[in-house]
Amino acid sequence: MPVTPRPPDHGSVLAEVRRVRRAGLLRLRELDVPELVRVGRELPSAAAPPTDSGAVERLLRTAVAAVGGGTLQEAAEFTLGLAQGTRDWPASSRRRRAAQVYGVSVERFRKHHELMVLGQIAERIVDIAARGAQPASPVAEGQPGPLGEGPQEDGGPASGHAATATGAATATGAAAATPTPGHPPTPLALPPAHRTVPVRLAHRTVPVTVHVHSVDLLRDIDVVLSPSNTYFSLPAAYKSSVAATLRRAGARRDASGGLVEDRVHDELARWAGRHAAPGREALPGTVAATSAGALAEQGIRRIYHVAVAVPRPGTNDYDVQPADLTRGVARALALLAAENAYAEPPLTSVCLPLLGAGRGGLSPLESFSALWAAVEAELVRGAELDVHFVVRRHARADLVERLLAGIGGAGPGPRGVQ
Repeated sequence: MPVTPRPPDHGSVLAEVRRVRRAGLLRLRELDVPELVRVGRELPSAAAPPTDSGAVERLLRTAVAAVGGGTLQEAAEFTLGLAQGTRDWPASSRRRRAAQVYGVSVERFRKHHELMVLGQIAERIVDIAARGAQPASPVAEGQPGPLGEGPQEDGGPASGHAATATGAATATGAAAATPTPGHPPTPLALPPAHRTVPVRLAHRTVPVTVHVHSVDLLRDIDVVLSPSNTYFSLPAAYKSSVAATLRRAGARRDASGGLVEDRVHDELARWAGRHAAPGREALPGTVAATSAGALAEQGIRRIYHVAVAVPRPGTNDYDVQPADLTRGVARALALLAAENAYAEPPLTSVCLPLLGAGRGGLSPLESFSALWAAVEAELVRGAELDVHFVVRRHARADLVERLLAGIGGAGPGPRGVQ
């Protein structure tokens, strides 16, 4: 009588998946991963992989495909080296790229998100073994992941444009669905880069615009908020952060691209010199205003630098507290109202990136919740503000749109998102 194979233990499977993460696909042949080999060999297939390492790789791709897209799948692909072009990446580079998917620091990803991602892959493998059937088509090597960004850890399908964006991202991540013989391939639709969401407040409905692109592409917005550390020291202009991007875009250059004036940096340094001793730390939530430099040609009038990142002594890391975000945005909106006393025309529009959701270590959900607390308070008091948010990834835009649509009872709000 044939013996039914025992289901694998989740802990054992997770330990073996973590070994694969550390070693990478190129060293699969050297690894001792008996549970993965056994389950991989049991997968039904017209042409079974000829080697144990091939069986394990196929199992991992099947398990990752079973996640169903989004941030989780994209991060898993990078973590395990299954994403296009990452097969030979060292573990540190794969971890760094996976952390970018969630918009968190490498250290935060290592301590929290990575365990969650690998744990989910282990669960999928246990499910596959228990069912004894292939649950999803394996992720093909070289196949691109979700469009722009996965997920958002946070976001699921949203209504309106968000649903369109999510659908487009899924279609792209699935290589637009393999066309059936005799039928034309399904056309792809790019998700919108600008979305307007009506937000219901106590006594009125206000439109909020979500931009999905780099912050330096904004047009005709009076005030843009920029995150800063508590020393108001801007990052180098060649870096990719919001503050560095605004510094670079605000600089004046000659016809050959040479730097003529580092306008935003110089104005912020003068502000710090007037209001504090050089090198002295400001309180979190302090706001410094500068012009937009060369961005004035795009209709950007002011940049408000909000001190939210508190450097950790002796490291390159920062701490960001949600309460400091709320306090800083509230002060920025108060400063906008004060500057309107002499601004002509009045400052009426403001754009907020998801402050603290990069190296600050906050999730996009934590960042948005902290920002919106200050924005909503101002709008409820009757402020005539045209509010904008800017994110680089469509999945984060899906999250922001879903949260905005849920405010006032129109759908699942921040508490409804896991």
